[in-house]
Amino acid sequence: MTKNSTPPAGSTWTGMVPVDDTALAVTDTGGPGIPVVYLNGQFATQGYWRRTIAHLGTGWRHITYDERARGRRSKRSADYSFEAAVRDVDAVLAARGVDRALVVGWSYGAVVAAHWAGRNPDRTVGAVLVDGAFPSDWLDEAMEERIRKLFRRMGWFTPLLRPTGLVPRMTAGQQADSNIELGRLSRARELGPVLDDITVPVRYVVASGTSLGSRGDEQERIRAGLDAVTARNAHIRIGAKVASNHGAILRKDFPAIADAVREVAALDRGER
Repeated sequence: MTKNSTPPAGSTWTGMVPVDDTALAVTDTGGPGIPVVYLNGQFATQGYWRRTIAHLGTGWRHITYDERARGRRSKRSADYSFEAAVRDVDAVLAARGVDRALVVGWSYGAVVAAHWAGRNPDRTVGAVLVDGAFPSDWLDEAMEERIRKLFRRMGWFTPLLRPTGLVPRMTAGQQADSNIELGRLSRARELGPVLDDITVPVRYVVASGTSLGSRGDEQERIRAGLDAVTARNAHIRIGAKVASNHGAILRKDFPAIADAVREVAALDRGER
C-alpha cells in the first residue's frame, strides 16, 4: 500500500473521494493493520458498522464509506447501478492507497463484495458476507410490482428524513430500480457462477427470520440457496448462523461478524 496515503495509527482520516460524476464520504482509521473495507446495505450508511469496528479494535485498518447519495455527505449521481457500486470500491481503495483488502459486506454490500472478490483475487485478503449474496430466483413480475409499490408507499415521508442521512437522496423509482436490479443479479444463474469462481476465503454470517418486504418463510428459502454454493466451492463456508433477523444483525450479532473477519484474515497467505 502507498505509505503516504496511510494515516498513522490512532489518526483517522475523513474526507471526500471523487469518482465518476460524484464524490463519496470516506473514513479511514489508518494504521498498519490489515485493511478492512466495509460495504453497506443498499440504502444504509457507514455508521451501521460501528459496533463491528469497535469489537475488532484498533489492530485493523477500518475503511468505511457512504455510497452515492447515501448518508449526509456523499453526492448524488446519474448512475446508481450495481456496476457503479463495484467501481466505487476500487475508487475508495485507490484513493486511500490500499493494494489488498479484506471486504465485509452486508445485504446489498455482500453481493458487491462477492463480485469484487471474484474479480480481484490478487487484491483480496478474503470476504465476509453478512446475510446477503444468496443465489435465489426470488424475483418475478409479482415481486417487482411489490417492490415498486413499497417504495411508492414510502415516498411520501422519506424526503422529510433525507437531511438526517437515514434515507438516500434518491427517488422512489431509483430505489425500486436498484432493488429490482439486485434481484436480477441474485438469480441462481447469475450469482451462482460468481460465487463458484471465488478463490479466496469467504465466510458467511447468516441471519434468521424475515427482512423488510419479505413474507412468511421467504427469506429462509432464499438463504437455502447457499447450501449448493458451499458444496461446490471449498473456499466458501458458513461461519455462523445467528438468531437476529436481517435488519438487526449488525446491531445484535457484531461479535459473530468480527469473529468471521478474524477467521478469514488468519487464512490469508498473501502479502500486504
